[in-house]
Amino acid sequence: MKTLVLLFFLCLPFLFLKAQIKIDIKEKIEREAERRANDYVDEAIDKGFDKAEEGVEEAVTRTGEDEEDQEENEELKPDKNSKSPKKTKDAEVQADTEESKASAGQKQPSLVWAKYDFMPGEQILFEDNQENEQNGEFPSRWDLAEGGSVENAEFDQMNVIYFKDASSCIAPFVKNPDKDYLPDVFTLEFDAWYEKDEYCSYEVYFYDKKNQSESTVDLSPIVIYPNQVKIYNAGGGYYPGTSDNEITQGFWRHIAMSFNIRALKIYLDDARVLNIPNLSVNPEGISICCDGMNTAGTQGINRLIKNVRLAEGGAKLYDKLLQDGKIVSSGIKFDVNKATLKPESMGVINAIFKLMQEHPELNFSVEGHTDSDGDDASNQVLSEHRAKAVVDKLVTMGIDAARFASKGWGETKPLASNATSEGKASNRRVEFVKM
Repeated sequence: MKTLVLLFFLCLPFLFLKAQIKIDIKEKIEREAERRANDYVDEAIDKGFDKAEEGVEEAVTRTGEDEEDQEENEELKPDKNSKSPKKTKDAEVQADTEESKASAGQKQPSLVWAKYDFMPGEQILFEDNQENEQNGEFPSRWDLAEGGSVENAEFDQMNVIYFKDASSCIAPFVKNPDKDYLPDVFTLEFDAWYEKDEYCSYEVYFYDKKNQSESTVDLSPIVIYPNQVKIYNAGGGYYPGTSDNEITQGFWRHIAMSFNIRALKIYLDDARVLNIPNLSVNPEGISICCDGMNTAGTQGINRLIKNVRLAEGGAKLYDKLLQDGKIVSSGIKFDVNKATLKPESMGVINAIFKLMQEHPELNFSVEGHTDSDGDDASNQVLSEHRAKAVVDKLVTMGIDAARFASKGWGETKPLASNATSEGKASNRRVEFVKM
């Protein structure tokens, strides 16, 4: 009995220690649990604030980027008060920068030809690219229709027609000029120069001012300013993005007109600026005049035109293809002795592109032809390169390259005599032959 009592007292401290240890462990666990819980909450709060800060930073950055984008877009929009068109984002991609270069080292506004829909006539009635003209002489393909003085000249290494005096007029030499020599469907094209800080406009009359009567064509002249076309008794329009005719640099404008029985469309470079559905007159002939005046502060210099073409229109492309099995176009133009497409060629190319989009079954052999100027070997190579340039352009626009072949025929397949300017122009052509 004493032994048991002794053992009890000997073990008592250990039992008490054991009980105390249990209590300490429990409290420690509770404290540790509380600490970790607090740490977790702190960490979650920190993460929440981090996310919030990131969101604020991103929002600020995005706002700044959006403002920059908006400023950029505002800069690229056409300025209504600008004296020349500005580029849109599409224009930056699609503008033909080489063809936007003006003479004398000056640059024109960048142009967009992606939606150009002018279709030149197929049968060339009159063509004058001032080939083989002698400087200082009167243009051999023209007649002086009314007053003034007109001469051949060279401007920036190009042959041009120079209106030396204001209010000078010329009319083309054609057979029976006193008769109505314009068909029901025709197109007229030429390039006109506008000099910096000079007042100048060009006028087109739909009758021959020397050989025909004005009374038979009751229509005011078509007045072509740098940025505007106006017919005083029919209507007018400005080049997109412009509102006046002051210019700060000299440049060429490509003028194109399309008449179809009664409707008239007029283009300045890449833009259609006038569309009259019913002109209510029957054009009988052509006169081109210059109305540049030697007003105060101007010199009255550099009133110039070049590359005049009058052509008869024809059937729509698809109808032509069904009828002949090919589309023949002299409206695809190139720089002289080069395979560089002129921008006004885009009217035909855009039409071919649309046709191939609408008819995925169509495949073409694109075939180039030249006139007889130059040697046979050079013309053969040139025709091949030009055909390939047309194919390359259509491929970059989105047509599958597998739908094309290309070849050149040089001068071996003329459509007309190379003895006339009109014949040469007809022979310089591109054909789209159905495969």
